[in-house]
Amino acid sequence: MTSLTLARPDDWHLHLRDGAMLRAVLPWTARDFARAIIMPNLVPPVVTGTQAAAYRDRILAALPDGMTFEPLMTLYLTEDTDADDVAAAHTSGLVKAVKLYPAGATTNSASGVTNFDKVRPVLERMAEIGLPLCVHGEVTDRDIDIFDREAVFIDRVLDPIRRATPGLRVVMEHITTLNSVDYARAQDNSLGATITTHHLVINRNHILAGGIRPHYYCLPVAKREEHRLALRAAATSGEARFFLGTDSAPHTDDNKLQPCGCAGCFTAPNTLPILAQVFEEEGALDQLEAFTSKNGPAFYGLPVNQDTVTLTKTAPDLPSQIDTAEGPVTVFDPGFDLTWSVQ
Repeated sequence: MTSLTLARPDDWHLHLRDGAMLRAVLPWTARDFARAIIMPNLVPPVVTGTQAAAYRDRILAALPDGMTFEPLMTLYLTEDTDADDVAAAHTSGLVKAVKLYPAGATTNSASGVTNFDKVRPVLERMAEIGLPLCVHGEVTDRDIDIFDREAVFIDRVLDPIRRATPGLRVVMEHITTLNSVDYARAQDNSLGATITTHHLVINRNHILAGGIRPHYYCLPVAKREEHRLALRAAATSGEARFFLGTDSAPHTDDNKLQPCGCAGCFTAPNTLPILAQVFEEEGALDQLEAFTSKNGPAFYGLPVNQDTVTLTKTAPDLPSQIDTAEGPVTVFDPGFDLTWSVQ
């Protein structure tokens, strides 16, 4: 196959930041993706419907002329979140999900949840109105090894929340383990799971073996090879519960190359070429459209995009860095030459 046309994809987990960074990275997503679930972990976080509307307006104002893109807004769940405000933001069509960060789990998550009993009324209201909960699935206990935090989260937090809140629709975001794949497959269709581009490509050896590679450091951190292979099998399976959420997370090189560097991989520019190559390697190019363009809309109750993108079997001309007013941002390097291009 030398050409592949897909319904235009969506990104169900994206960091756009704000200000100068937003203006620099947004065009790379809008070039290939019609819509994206926008993460609310700004400083300060996007907690209310009013704040979400203002952030959406800033995103649309930063969109270059001639580009079309729909930001799907989320609210950041805190222990003080107002269930009525959440419901109103959902009813208006503005907010498509609420994001749960365990406090301290990742970038700008200090305002997240520590006591899950305090957010139970919000979760119950979300179940009533059909508003999905997007979950960063890691515990933050210092006595739990960082490579085990996702698996422990399922047992300690996620499964109890779902059992206590029947009907709550949940997305396990950026899953990184065989444990998460198995758990997702064992549940009903109220549970979905996103998989990133970079977790299909790297395991923990890529970060650590032969020298530390800070541009591969992300949270949740990449795991053993057996987990990467489980993710590839899930993504390429065509199963409706698995869909693309890039978790593309730009940081300037100055902030990545620190004694305590930021977590995140910037994959927006080259996600589709990388995915085409991964799916081709797995003999599953016929399942790429389901993963990128169909399964996510089905879970969120949205139509599949009517416009299309075409990939051709040619090497892409993509930058290794992009310039921003805050400094350069390195694009994720998959470690192999890409052979597919977006036309």
